Amino acid sequence: MKTIFTAYLNTFKGLSKEVWWLALITFVNRAGAMVIPFLSLYLRDDLQFSLSDVGWVMTCFGFGSLFGSWIGGKLSDKLGYYKTILFSLIGTGIGFFFLQFITGFWPICLGFFLLIAIADMSRPAFFVALSAYSKPENKTRSLTLIRLAINLGFSAGPALGGLIIAGIGYFGLFWVDGITCILAGLLLIKTLNPRKAKETDQEAPVLTPLPPHKDRLYVIFLIALALFGIVFVQYFSTVPLYYKEVRSLSESQIGLLLGLNGFLIFAFEMPLIAFMERKKWSQLANVIAGLLFTGLSFGAFFLGSWNLFLVVGMAVATLGEMIAFPFGNAFALRRAKLGRQGAYMGLYSMSFSLSHIFGHNSGMQLVNALGYDITWLVMVAITVVATVLLVYVKRRITTEEQENLVNI
Repeated sequence: MKTIFTAYLNTFKGLSKEVWWLALITFVNRAGAMVIPFLSLYLRDDLQFSLSDVGWVMTCFGFGSLFGSWIGGKLSDKLGYYKTILFSLIGTGIGFFFLQFITGFWPICLGFFLLIAIADMSRPAFFVALSAYSKPENKTRSLTLIRLAINLGFSAGPALGGLIIAGIGYFGLFWVDGITCILAGLLLIKTLNPRKAKETDQEAPVLTPLPPHKDRLYVIFLIALALFGIVFVQYFSTVPLYYKEVRSLSESQIGLLLGLNGFLIFAFEMPLIAFMERKKWSQLANVIAGLLFTGLSFGAFFLGSWNLFLVVGMAVATLGEMIAFPFGNAFALRRAKLGRQGAYMGLYSMSFSLSHIFGHNSGMQLVNALGYDITWLVMVAITVVATVLLVYVKRRITTEEQENLVNI
């Protein structure tokens, strides 16, 4: 056990202190993000929205994420990542305080659009900050550390959120979310103020970088990730409803099951990523493997009524997530042209915003029209399409690299 523990700690060596501070800020922020995993249940049970209405609110959520990611990428290149992240954290905290008092369908749609737009301004800025504070050889592990912080917070958040709902109701989640966002902003001021923080990656910017929307293979890569996102976000919209309506789980049980995702990532993702990096497999090959595991996880819903199969399904989905997201992030950062990192990572974040726009709503509408089983089969089919696109990108990039070697 001592050897295993020592090997686990060694996977964290070499990361800058700024990356560790960024991870702590992310943890504080995500530990309080309790509304989002319970959003579909909140709209369905507390506000008595129909499945169709829930789907449209989720779509507004996605449009807000799309707009926020786009404007966040622009602001990161023009104002810098520090100001962008700070504005996002403080603004999101204030937004959560006000959103709990909105109950009408259209006001809720507008409220979540604005809230998520402000919240997701920070997404490309976090990627740019992480790149600035990481040496090139440490970028994938730095990304993995941030994901570990996110998922450790997400592990605690839903479990605590379920208890808050059971104890005082959904409104308590909004107060906790708002307070933790503001605390994360204050921590950012204290630790990562540009006068105190030291950037590690000092590579000079390119004067005329290629705009991300003209990088054809990058765009295809993002389309594949958007499709993968449509599949993945079901675990935060239709799957919790399935747990409750079909499997009759309570909110606290659902919170613990969602929390299992974060715990597994905390325990195993960093060693897994370190192991896979030593194997020298390509980043895209790893993303493809992660995609397939996540698609395979939906098969657990067909195995029987024993709830242990739900745990197995969550574990397989988590394995896919642990592999796909860090290497997908690392590929996007590597592909990003210097001087356009904000724009590249903004477009990267927008691909997942599209997943929120189409994934939640399409999942709800499919469940409403065809039932859960057909919905899961559709998600498997989408996984296959995304995999084919990534295989194409991988082959084209391999060809590009070989041609570059010949030219040299």
